[in-house]
Amino acid sequence: MKGSRWHRQALARQVRVPDEQIDLARCALLIACEEYPGLDVDAYLILLDELACRCRPHVRPGAGPYHIIGAINHVLFQREGFRGNRRDYYDPENSYLNRVLERRLGIPITLSLVYMEVAARLGFPVVGVSLPGHFVVKHVGTEEEIYIDPFNDGAILSVEECEERVWEATGRSDLFSPHQLAATTRRQMLVRMLHNLKAIYVGREDYARALGIIELALAVTPWDLDQVRDRGLVCYHLGRYSEAMADLETYLRYCADAPDSQRIAMVVDMARQRLAAEGQGGP
Repeated sequence: MKGSRWHRQALARQVRVPDEQIDLARCALLIACEEYPGLDVDAYLILLDELACRCRPHVRPGAGPYHIIGAINHVLFQREGFRGNRRDYYDPENSYLNRVLERRLGIPITLSLVYMEVAARLGFPVVGVSLPGHFVVKHVGTEEEIYIDPFNDGAILSVEECEERVWEATGRSDLFSPHQLAATTRRQMLVRMLHNLKAIYVGREDYARALGIIELALAVTPWDLDQVRDRGLVCYHLGRYSEAMADLETYLRYCADAPDSQRIAMVVDMARQRLAAEGQGGP
C-alpha cells in the first residue's frame, strides 16, 4: 500500500538524475498527486502519447521546423482546444497537469510543458524559456532559434515580441534582458511550477496546501534555504511552533545577513513565546 506521501518520495527519486534525463511530465503529475491522491500517473502520460499520435499524420517526412510547429499548433489549439485560462488565471487547477489535460486550460508554463512533451514524442526538440512573468518555449535549429508561445495558440515570436510579453505580464520593460531567452532547466521549470502554486495558496491563506507544495519543492531542491524559511513561516501560521522554530533557526544560521533576517528572528521569538505559553518552551 502506498503511503500518503509516496509521491513526494517518488518525485525526489525522479530528480536524482542529470537534468536532461528528468521525466518532466511524470514529475508534473507527481506534483499533482499532492492535490489528487488517487491520480493514475501513467494514464495521463498515455494522453500525451495520444496527442502526439494525432499530430503525426500532419507532419510530412523531412519537414522543416515551421511545418512541424504548424502541425502541433493545429492539433493542440485548433482541434483539441488547448488555450490559456485568462478568465481565472490564478485557479490552482491551471498548474496541475492532469487538470490541464482534462480541461484543455492552463497557464503559460503548463501549456508549455504540454507543448514540450508532445514535440518530444514527435522527435522535435523544444525547450522551455523562463521569462519574467511569462513562459514560452523555443526550438533551437541549426540556423535560428524559434520562440513559440503556447499560451497564445502557439504564436511564433520575435525577440522583440518576447520582450513585449514580459511587459504585458509585469508592466515593466526593464525586467527583460536577452540572456533570459536561454533554455531553462527541467529542474528550474518544476521549481517555477511549485512557486506558482505556493504563491496562490499563501495568497489565499490556505497554509495546509502551501505546506504540501513546499515539501514538494524541497524534494526537488533540498538545499533551498528560502523554501526552508517558507516552510517555517507556514508552520507558524498553522500553529506548529516547534517545527517553525527549527526551520527558521536553520535559515538564520546560514543566512544571517539576508535582508529579511530581522523579520525572521522576530517570528522565531514569537514562536518561542507561543510555545512557552503552551507550556512547551525549551531552555
